[in-house]
Amino acid sequence: MPSPILQFGTSRFLQAHVDLFVHQALEQGQALGRITVVQTTDSRASARRVEAFNAPGGYPVRIRGRAGDTVIEQEQRVTAIEAGLHADRDWAAIRELAATSVQVIVSNTGDRGYELSDHDGPALLGAPTAPRGFPAKLLVLLHQRYMRGAAPVTLYPCELVANNGDVLRDLVRQLARAWGLDGGFIAYLGTGCVWVNSLVDRIVSEAIEPAGAVAEPYAIWVIEAKRKMVLPCTHPQIVVTDKLEPYERRKLFLLNLGHTFLAEHWLQYQRPKDETVLQTMSDPKPRAELEALWEQEVLPVFDALGEADTARDYLAQVRDRFCNPFLAHRLADIAQNHEEKKRRRLRPVVALANELQLPLAQPRLRAALRLAAA
Repeated sequence: MPSPILQFGTSRFLQAHVDLFVHQALEQGQALGRITVVQTTDSRASARRVEAFNAPGGYPVRIRGRAGDTVIEQEQRVTAIEAGLHADRDWAAIRELAATSVQVIVSNTGDRGYELSDHDGPALLGAPTAPRGFPAKLLVLLHQRYMRGAAPVTLYPCELVANNGDVLRDLVRQLARAWGLDGGFIAYLGTGCVWVNSLVDRIVSEAIEPAGAVAEPYAIWVIEAKRKMVLPCTHPQIVVTDKLEPYERRKLFLLNLGHTFLAEHWLQYQRPKDETVLQTMSDPKPRAELEALWEQEVLPVFDALGEADTARDYLAQVRDRFCNPFLAHRLADIAQNHEEKKRRRLRPVVALANELQLPLAQPRLRAALRLAAA
């Protein structure tokens, strides 16, 4: 059956979050349908995952941790994947799918997923070859859909970028102009297609080979309400809101910042290569540094915004999640693309404190960012 949902990215996060949500919604008759997953890299691990997606029986997701006083240890077989395709090998099939049955496009293309490639250009619009960059891939697929007269789609970028839907829309429209495409198509991109800002939050600590993942019980997908948007599914852990920014700020400034600060400590002091978040949180010295960072350099920003209570409630959850004894979340994994993560996760806290004119020295953040003392 043709898929109504097209997903770019094969990551363990997507497997244990979006794909699991759709699987659970399908069981309740609450999803558009199954998902076709597109591998966009040459990674051998991704290729093994795509092969596994095409095998019968689905893949496992193990949920491990506590919800209140209840220990949760459960495994589900996710069968929401209709097919796994490779962008280079199966581009013709992906183009046909995107121009016909697809209603929703989901993506999580990593820290560098929005980068443009110098190899991409307008000659690829009708070519059998896939563009290199993800924005150009989207442009070609949406142009094909537009030329076939198909209805606009709803897009849910899940990359950890503030206003990810707006950012990706502007990037694709900018590319369309650079390629000299007509005004009708640019309007189709801007006011026809629905680019949704959203936030995904779940710690997915380990991959299972060849496909599957280990994750915590906590999960939420916060979606900014947009007129005419089509949801991939309804699910108890999907929140549709008119105010996404406070959710984004809490996750970025408390959970993501905390992870990256622990990774900075792990790199700086050359700690054991397999050290986990739990092990670092159990060591009094780095734990004290992280607690001081949250308390002295981050929470005052939330206080100034009038978000003190919600931030502290969320931080209490983050502490429990970091100390989940059932997960082995390696700092080596968190430290990948570390400098880019510091730029996205630490620098905005310093910038916002400056904007609010708060008298904060923020010595730990400034040291990590190699900024001069305030």
